[in-house]
Amino acid sequence: MKKALLTLAIGFTASIGMATAGEVKLPGTVSWTAYNVGSSGYNQSVAIGKALQDSYGVTLRVVPAKNDVSRVVPVRQGRINFSAAGSGVFYAVEGVLGWAKEGLGPQQLHLTMSASGKNCLALGTATDANIKTAADLKGKRMPWVLGSPSLQTNVTAFLAYGGLTWSDVEKVEVANFGAAWKAMVNDQVDAMTTFTTSGGVKELEASPRGLTWLSTPHDEAENWERMQKVAPHFAKRIATAGAGLSADNPLECSGFPYPILVTDQGQDADLVYNMAKAISEQVPNFVAAEPTASGWADDRQNFTWVLPYHEGAVKFWKEKGLWSAESQAHNDMLMKRQSILAETWKAFADQKGDIKDAWMAARSAALKGAGLNPVWEK
Repeated sequence: MKKALLTLAIGFTASIGMATAGEVKLPGTVSWTAYNVGSSGYNQSVAIGKALQDSYGVTLRVVPAKNDVSRVVPVRQGRINFSAAGSGVFYAVEGVLGWAKEGLGPQQLHLTMSASGKNCLALGTATDANIKTAADLKGKRMPWVLGSPSLQTNVTAFLAYGGLTWSDVEKVEVANFGAAWKAMVNDQVDAMTTFTTSGGVKELEASPRGLTWLSTPHDEAENWERMQKVAPHFAKRIATAGAGLSADNPLECSGFPYPILVTDQGQDADLVYNMAKAISEQVPNFVAAEPTASGWADDRQNFTWVLPYHEGAVKFWKEKGLWSAESQAHNDMLMKRQSILAETWKAFADQKGDIKDAWMAARSAALKGAGLNPVWEK
């Protein structure tokens, strides 16, 4: 039924007018969800939309949404074509954290493409805390953002990099991400994760405490293994953009794409193919208007990340000569993983109440039985 409704929606937009430029063929209107107005993801989406309008006459309807559920669910229901999402889609496809509950569960989302900028997700530390390595976090004051499993996981991953857990540090509860950075300025905590290009770091950098980024050197294999057990979506990256960083002063660090353009696994393959093609062709145009969107370029794509690519996207990236045998093998593994999670979830899909513990146990057993790492245990 969902696929039928989606087909009808696409047919309706196509009846309004099919935009064509060269080999790019898109409906007259395409819809995305994105982060809230003013966010980097929203601004990049708007810039892409203008390029699509100018070049192909396509209207990109960008719908701001306040959280991962409101960004993802309309796409899964076929009411929206794509989502310019964040790393929370990793938790969505795995059915963990906030998705391990009644009415949600693992989401079958597939990648179209993503943006990997020249920044990274790093641990910003107060210079006066004298944190030189991740092991130096022991005994420091670390923020625990209430109600935000993804932010909690980010900090946990950096602790793991240093061979530490929350029992090795002083946990300081804060209300939200902004409060964590305000607590840094006010000398209440000593470190917090963020993107190096985040505007919020400027206040700490200008304060008496100062800002120092914690490096996670790429040759520290054991540390990286511990980090990626907690956060498999963290990938090695060298940042040259952000507070105090440049081509002459880079940072070996971790990162993940943002925005991440995902769609439902049942989305029309031609639509996905042409969406990828249109964005790829328009990178120079929308980057001129929004320089932070440079990460959408072909050479910034990661074809062995933690979400599988949609068949329409695979077709496009093969044509570009960027899809390798390694990419295909990795994608096949991720498709198998999604199928196992979807099949396991069927027993919980109609259950009411607190199903988290039972689901997490079943999920873990199913993945282990297939020789796959569950990442999250019950």
